[in-house]
Amino acid sequence: MAMGVVDVMMVGRLPDSAAALGAVSVGTSVFYTIAIFGGSLMMALDTLVSQAWGAKRIDECHRWLWSALALSIPVIPLVMAAVWAGSLSLGWFGVNPAVLDKGRSYVQILTFGVPGLFLYFALRRYLQGIGRVRIVTFALVSANVVNLVGNWGLIYGRWGLPAMGTDGSAWATVGARFYMAAVLAAYLVYIERRDGHGLFAGRMHVDMARMKRIVQLGGPAAIHVGLEMAVFGLATVLVARLAPEILAAHQIALNLASLTFMVPLGISAAAAVSVGHRIGAGDYEGAGRSGWLAIALGAAFMSLAALVSWLAPQAVARLYTDNSRVVATSVGLLAIAALFQLFDGLQIVCSGALRGAGDTRTAMLCNLVFYWFVGLPAGYALCFWAGWGAVGIWIGLCLGLMLIGSTLLWVWRQRVAEFRRQAVAAAA
Repeated sequence: MAMGVVDVMMVGRLPDSAAALGAVSVGTSVFYTIAIFGGSLMMALDTLVSQAWGAKRIDECHRWLWSALALSIPVIPLVMAAVWAGSLSLGWFGVNPAVLDKGRSYVQILTFGVPGLFLYFALRRYLQGIGRVRIVTFALVSANVVNLVGNWGLIYGRWGLPAMGTDGSAWATVGARFYMAAVLAAYLVYIERRDGHGLFAGRMHVDMARMKRIVQLGGPAAIHVGLEMAVFGLATVLVARLAPEILAAHQIALNLASLTFMVPLGISAAAAVSVGHRIGAGDYEGAGRSGWLAIALGAAFMSLAALVSWLAPQAVARLYTDNSRVVATSVGLLAIAALFQLFDGLQIVCSGALRGAGDTRTAMLCNLVFYWFVGLPAGYALCFWAGWGAVGIWIGLCLGLMLIGSTLLWVWRQRVAEFRRQAVAAAA
């Protein structure tokens, strides 16, 4: 996500800043809506690898990784084709002509980074499932340096490189994604040679039954993430029908909300792994405690983030652009973003805790019902029928998110009660 922040900030300094920001906004939304949906199949590894590791079945962890990598082989070209098709469909949504061509080119370049992104997804889920998370942090932090250097050279034409504008930002992101995958792959080879767990011993353990199980568990998780990405992507495309300055302000608010969302997203992954480890070890009481602790941490951080959006919206907007019209429009959107950040943190951490327990369907259903049948229609009506513009879209999204967060919190509470009953039964 920091890569996206850097991309937005750096293209926001181009002469046509509003159009450039809008192009990156639309392009990023289209790409992530499709690519993250496919890559989220790998979220099944959070449950499968962590529970196997908790039960001390290292061989099972290996088999899940190889099966996930095998599953990626047919999925990658399908996702690349879908992303490319998504770029061609932008004109159908009435995207502002000042943004359309730049946004389409941006998406098409990002398509070439899909293989690296998928390899990174699979290796990251495996490594965090076995508790190896520092290397993931190193890969991400150093990849941001790679992306920053690439942006500086390719957007503005430094060091003898061509000045490619928004296209240069996309190529820098592609290079950074392959770099991340290479770092995790190299580390995996290193720890296997050092510890000798047998990941590369004998034949690679791939079977259709495991691939099917990954799809069964990862499919609802992918649909959940896809629905959430798609609703924000569609919201961005709808806002793109308005003036470029309004779209730029929408992108600033969405970018900030997405950046703060990364913290509870990380806590969500920790919740999934921790709950999975506890369940694999038969410690149901501990699984409940792990989930509640993660939820409390996520809620605390997002409350602080909301205060920043509420108290200093102009200062935040000026980090992205000097355009006074864009800054003024951003202020109202950031105020709404402050309102829903708490519920955004609740819903994603609860989703992670439930995923660790093997439940990926509840979050999917909540996103389908409350985003698509409540939030988005309400936002559309307020934006275009009531004439509230982008503010209307954001109010609708906020409503859907509040309903999702509240429902998932209640579901997790019910699951913890079930854990207690299982603990009592095991003790008896």
